[in-house]
Amino acid sequence: MIMALPLHVYYQNLFQIRPATEEDIPDIMKITREAFMKYKELADIEHIDALDETYDDVKRDIDNEKKIVLLALSDGEPVGSVRVEVFPDGTAELTRFGVKVTSQNNGIGKSIMNLVDRLMIKRNVKRIHLYTGAKITSLIRFYYGRGFYIDSTDKSRGYIRAKLVKDYE
Repeated sequence: MIMALPLHVYYQNLFQIRPATEEDIPDIMKITREAFMKYKELADIEHIDALDETYDDVKRDIDNEKKIVLLALSDGEPVGSVRVEVFPDGTAELTRFGVKVTSQNNGIGKSIMNLVDRLMIKRNVKRIHLYTGAKITSLIRFYYGRGFYIDSTDKSRGYIRAKLVKDYE
């Protein structure tokens, strides 16, 4: 008789999310480029700053003690990343959040955001915000599902961007 392992054993190491290192920069750049190419397409915009990012830009973020740079791995393969800057006033900004297109809709993004929430609470952050394309329904739904709400919109970058906010208090 073959004995089946409990379900939790099968999925024990499916995702890993850890602080990024300099060695991760090429993977972070690849994930960011892919995610923001898709974002650019969905938002129907001509240019987005994330696509101009250099190795040194990512290294600066990793080396910045005010920033948290995380890398998500699935079965050891880099599949997602995010950056969060924590400010002295108890707020934070989430940027450069991306998951490889082939790895989306399987819980990686939610796992990253859950870890960000835990880290923000641990650091006594009262509010986190981010900007995203207001017309990208899938992103707006994703962030609403994580407890964010639209605080405002603007067209300063040539398209409608929504400022989404999440309160931790």
